Amino acid sequence: MRLMLTSVFCLAAVLAIAAPAPPQGGGAPKNLKVLTPDDLRAGAMRNATQGLGVRCDYCHVQDRASDENPKKLIARNMFAMTKDINAKFPDGKVHVTCYTCHRGAAMPLTAPPADGEKKGL
Repeated sequence: MRLMLTSVFCLAAVLAIAAPAPPQGGGAPKNLKVLTPDDLRAGAMRNATQGLGVRCDYCHVQDRASDENPKKLIARNMFAMTKDINAKFPDGKVHVTCYTCHRGAAMPLTAPPADGEKKGL
């Protein structure tokens, strides 16, 4: 009996740790216009912060649903663009992400680096 209670407790602890955190403020995400709850669960925000090398407050204000920060509107357009590009690949895989262009920088390069800065040549 004791072993069973210990096992149940351990399983419950593992499930609590493994469960995704609910959106800030609790409940379902609000003001989604391009991304879906599935996109969020799949790590869209994590991928964006890593791809741009920024933190959440780069695009979001305290109320994550607010459109007060204009960078959030730009990000929404970028998410729409990458979803549109990826939808055109017949294999259904993600080929383009924020990192594809941004490479960990908030502003993507719009021209190749100067000759002296080329790597691997």
